[in-house]
Amino acid sequence: MNIKRLFRSELRKLTTTKMPWAFVAVLAVLAGLNAFAVIAGTDFDGTKGFISTEADQQSLIGFASNAFAIASLFGAMAVAREYGHHTVVPTFVASPRRHRAVLAQLGAVAVSGGILGFVGAGLTTMAVAAALPATDFGFLVSAGNVTQVLAASAFSGAAGAVLGAGIGSLVRNVGGAVTGAVLAIYFAPPLIGQLAPDSASWMPSILATVLTGVGTEVGQPAAAAAIALWALIPAAAGLLAVQRRDVV
Repeated sequence: MNIKRLFRSELRKLTTTKMPWAFVAVLAVLAGLNAFAVIAGTDFDGTKGFISTEADQQSLIGFASNAFAIASLFGAMAVAREYGHHTVVPTFVASPRRHRAVLAQLGAVAVSGGILGFVGAGLTTMAVAAALPATDFGFLVSAGNVTQVLAASAFSGAAGAVLGAGIGSLVRNVGGAVTGAVLAIYFAPPLIGQLAPDSASWMPSILATVLTGVGTEVGQPAAAAAIALWALIPAAAGLLAVQRRDVV
């Protein structure tokens, strides 16, 4: 089976289950929470300075960091459950060259993660824009900056999904894969930052804010390359593990 057919097959697997819709529901809840924060939230002095400028609003709708984290959980669950349910076995029977099947799976997960990131950013932007009329401020973020936020969130979502997929291929059970993704996203970066303080600017959450146009710690091309590297290392490790270990 060629890689295009494998890719289409992997996409069908992802889109014919309820799991993507569960993640979309989570994104909708997060968007609603942002809208509530706009309406009800205040700074310590009782004002709404956190939405008073374009930069403040862009920071509020900057979903890329959340996209990376949420999509990593999606990727980990999507891949690990295939091994847990042994549904990966027919795939490898149809494609004995396992690297093709794994690359197709990574591609499908990346596309799905990118869509989740884009949808999450879009829902958040619309929720914030809809909530602002209830305050003294209008929506100040320019169309160009909204586009940047959407693109950054889609890219970060794709990268996060690939990272999670790599962990799923290594761990091969949903609970362990989700735990591994949480450790990689939330616990490893602070630990690395403590051991190597100069690396703080290269953590995924910081890189994602740079891509949205909010952070300035590193250049945007460097941020894109670094966040891709965060994804590709576990994906490469997962690919190697799949080729060397038994499927079940």
